[in-house]
Amino acid sequence: MTKKRLFCFGHGYTCDYLGYELMHAGASRSFPVSWTLAGTTRDPEKKRELSARGIKTYIFDFNTPVPDPLYMLRDVTHILISTPPSDLGDTSYLMHAQDIINLPRLEWVGYLSTTGSYGDRNGGWVDETTEPRPTTKRGSRRFRAEEQWLSLYEQHGIPVHIFRLAGIYGLGRSALDSVRSGIARRIDKSGHAFSRVHVEDIVQVLIASMHKPKPGEIYNVCDDCPVPSHEVIDYACRLVGIDSPPLIPFEDADLVPMTRSFYAENKRVRNNKIKNELGITLKYPDYKSGLHGCLEAETQYIQHGKTKRSAC
Repeated sequence: MTKKRLFCFGHGYTCDYLGYELMHAGASRSFPVSWTLAGTTRDPEKKRELSARGIKTYIFDFNTPVPDPLYMLRDVTHILISTPPSDLGDTSYLMHAQDIINLPRLEWVGYLSTTGSYGDRNGGWVDETTEPRPTTKRGSRRFRAEEQWLSLYEQHGIPVHIFRLAGIYGLGRSALDSVRSGIARRIDKSGHAFSRVHVEDIVQVLIASMHKPKPGEIYNVCDDCPVPSHEVIDYACRLVGIDSPPLIPFEDADLVPMTRSFYAENKRVRNNKIKNELGITLKYPDYKSGLHGCLEAETQYIQHGKTKRSAC
């Protein structure tokens, strides 16, 4: 059996799901191979948790380069990057690009970016042919990181792929959780819509790209149904039997800067490319099917005492 090794710079929520899928169901369908997982985190407690699950983990941030990168990255075939960038760009690129260039077995590199690279489009549609025009600090940082990683493909032939993700949700990170905790608010900004994507659909896109690599490509990863966030909150309330909070006009909402920045951009994101080039059929094409999926996953968690992520 062929052996592959995945290394995740920033081993977080999406990487957990990807690792599970490769090690279990996804491995038998897409890759008849044996996978080894490793990655980085900034959190010592997360490092202990991942290590206990058999994932070799290293502490890594701007102040802490990974120790002995030649040893750490030996025999790596696949790399996924989800580290948060700074004004200078992506941490992993700035500190370990040369180490990655020198890897002899590298087959695929994926960088998890954001649809924020497109900036504000006044509610219009964007696709991968749309020129990036970030309008927030967060979007500008991600776009700079995209350019850095793509430069490795352009100058050194490194098999880099960019994935522009919409708002990520899934088990433990959905509108169901925010309404139950009592922190959900329904903000009404006329004409505004968000694109979003379930984490399981992100994973199937990543695996499809691994199976059919096309270096230098950029993919939008989102569902088919960009809608106002207050619609999602209302539907989540109905699913769990909680009264929906009242609509608050955006102008009257007292929002923290991070939340307000999400409302600064308004666009609708097309996902035709992942369907046409990677053969993707979304498991959760809209927020309603996605929230039902989260409820089903919660039931499995209660019945079996573990999530997909904890089973890696």
